Amino acid sequence: MPAERPDITIVLCHPDAELYARLVADRFPQVRTIIAPSPDQLARCINEADALLASSLPVDLFEHAKKLRWIQCPFAGVDSIMPFRETIGEITITNARGIHGDIIADYVMAGVTMLHWDFRKLLRDQAERRWSPRFVAPLAEKTLGVVGLGSIGATIGRRAKSAGMTVVGSKRDASVPVDGVDRLFASGALDEMLPLCDFVVLAVPATATTAALIGAAEIARMRRNAFLINIARGQVVVEAELIQALKAGTIAGALLDVFQREPLPQESPLWDMPNVIATPHVSGSATNYPERVFSIFADNIERFLRGQSLTNVVDLGRGY
Repeated sequence: MPAERPDITIVLCHPDAELYARLVADRFPQVRTIIAPSPDQLARCINEADALLASSLPVDLFEHAKKLRWIQCPFAGVDSIMPFRETIGEITITNARGIHGDIIADYVMAGVTMLHWDFRKLLRDQAERRWSPRFVAPLAEKTLGVVGLGSIGATIGRRAKSAGMTVVGSKRDASVPVDGVDRLFASGALDEMLPLCDFVVLAVPATATTAALIGAAEIARMRRNAFLINIARGQVVVEAELIQALKAGTIAGALLDVFQREPLPQESPLWDMPNVIATPHVSGSATNYPERVFSIFADNIERFLRGQSLTNVVDLGRGY
């Protein structure tokens, strides 16, 4: 955009649209914002948008978005956009990667501890006033594997290493070292990595290549006393096959924050399984989340006004 024309219109289609509008107004008084929290309202004003902040997109959005040049997604994942990638054209897509690593690492390490100590049983024992002492190995004697060493996966790896654990991981380019990871595997070498792990953490983006990445065959490669932790997306795991493996004791248990259907259906057996901790997609939900997103959004607004390249640009060919 030419530097002499700083005024732009940003449409905000998000549950926290009013908050984002206030933040934009305080920082960029020359920028016009339109609040459009529903798909119907978005459809009525999208033709005015130079930029869009949206958590999801209607199918026919791009037919009317004639001025639109930039979409800011408030999440790290852009799976809601991927179905339309062929119609996006020259529109730049940016995401919020970089703000989730620490909070998700907190969640994962808390979950690792709960699974390792079997806190579900400890809480059942407490509820039944049953005194059942036992011995537990230190986490420093265990191995944690991270499938997907992007910014989130790498942060998880560093946190596990700081707890004294052996850390292994997989990534597209295994030739580039990752701080805190003792051994790297190529993304196609999960069969080699999985048998080494006491905990397997899924931290890959949702793409065509990661759909159904973990099914019965991969679970069978894990140790019987190992745990699966999914903070990626539900479609990365073949849920029915995981449920069967958990019932059969193929692995010891799972911590699941994401599911194939969300909210998790009431009839899902995952709710009641004694070796499962199921949480409602909260691992990345840090306090003041909109303000955290705005730190990236504001930097990109500044760049957009100046005609500079944006940060956190998504490669739609890869899906992240």
